[in-house]
Amino acid sequence: MSTSLRSAADHQRQVAALIASRHADGWPAEVVPLTQSRDRILAEPVASAEPLPAFDNSAMDGYAVRSADIAGATAQAPVRLPVAGDIPAGAPVGDLAPGQAMRIMTGAPLPRGADAVVEVEATDGGTTTVTINEERASGSFVRTSGADVAVGQEVLPAGTLLGPAPIGVLAALGVREVSCRRRPRVLVCSTGSELAEDPDPTAGQIRDANGALLAAAVEEAGGEALRTLWVADDVPAFLALLDEAVAHGDLDLVLTSGGVSAGAYEVVKDGLGPRGVEFVKVAMQPGMPQGSGTVGGVPVVCLPGNPVSALTSFEVFVRPALRAAVGHPVEQRATVRATLTEALTGPPGKRQLRRARLDRRTGEVSPWGPAGSGFLGWFAGADALIDLPADGGPVAAGSLVDVWDLLAR
Repeated sequence: MSTSLRSAADHQRQVAALIASRHADGWPAEVVPLTQSRDRILAEPVASAEPLPAFDNSAMDGYAVRSADIAGATAQAPVRLPVAGDIPAGAPVGDLAPGQAMRIMTGAPLPRGADAVVEVEATDGGTTTVTINEERASGSFVRTSGADVAVGQEVLPAGTLLGPAPIGVLAALGVREVSCRRRPRVLVCSTGSELAEDPDPTAGQIRDANGALLAAAVEEAGGEALRTLWVADDVPAFLALLDEAVAHGDLDLVLTSGGVSAGAYEVVKDGLGPRGVEFVKVAMQPGMPQGSGTVGGVPVVCLPGNPVSALTSFEVFVRPALRAAVGHPVEQRATVRATLTEALTGPPGKRQLRRARLDRRTGEVSPWGPAGSGFLGWFAGADALIDLPADGGPVAAGSLVDVWDLLAR
């Protein structure tokens, strides 16, 4: 293991390059139902096979007319036309004879011969004969076929994040399946003989938090988490299980937690170090011990075992790398400048990510709980991270600091 400290920025770049290298020629795509495509990344551009709107229709509740028939209409000199019928939304297209009007609802098809709609407010609302008090030019309150989307037009480019509006326009155009970049498949591995799957651990054992929190973090980042709990500090057993998973799983990343520090029984470091996985100390708190490399051609990122350190490390190193690899338009957490409510001092020479609560109304941020890496309960109540640079000294209350908004997606 290297004895020098690597900067967090350098390690972040290394992890990003490592994960991107898994599919250097482009991230794989898969076809998914449109109804299951929310928050997915479009792999191919979508061109429209039909116009939107599909037909000329009314933008208002009112009367379909021939504009020439109401030319010059005013409140002092209105035009009266017989109402030839009603056109509700969903009705088939009909015909409008010269000198007539048809009552029409918003979204209903414009009858052949009509070229304008007079809104109800400019009429007396008549049902057999309508009095029209204002003239309307051709095209008034008419949604023309193809005015929104033309046939053959590229509706969405590749790389679009599919949210409500993109999904809505695809549904309107009759698209039922889309080609999306495959979600990164991540094997989440917790290590340590002290971990237990049993809800009632025996003396000296603890429940595995890392497997659950890292799997949730992977899913929130847009990946697909495959969770495995490996409890034994047994290098041959660990390697055998890892090799089997890599050989039989179509994996994009192996994410381990624990076993990377400098003590005894460091199963991940002892097992993967001889295979070329690099273990380093990063100038960051929490999350100093880190590892990265490949196993059977699959990227592996090794995080510390303390749950707070593991989750913070994921936020800094893994989450942006996963998103960048699939072309997500928002790789990093949103960072805001906020006013610190109390003085802080970071550890000398280390970047510190301090758990915090951000008041989004006042723009103030307050440290949340102790600074130590053993306070998962406090982390659960935090909604932000104060980012204190490694070269900074004491930061006075009232200072502006960089804050990661953990509620921003």
